[in-house]
Amino acid sequence: MHNRLRVLRAEREWSQADLGERLGVSRQAINAIETGKHIPSLPLVFRISDLFEQPIEAIFRPDDRPYPGSGKF
Repeated sequence: MHNRLRVLRAEREWSQADLGERLGVSRQAINAIETGKHIPSLPLVFRISDLFEQPIEAIFRPDDRPYPGSGKF
């Protein structure tokens, strides 16, 4: 599963630890999600979506589907 978490976090100049604190998870968990080593739980996906004020599908995509308007995976 691909995600835009690193990009969204960087736009706000948040460290992985900053984002983890806002979401109630560890820095290591954020790193694992950003690198695709861990797929977050549905409740965490909703918290991420709420925090960034974006729909889930604008943040997370299956491996075989590009982000809307990007033409990229």
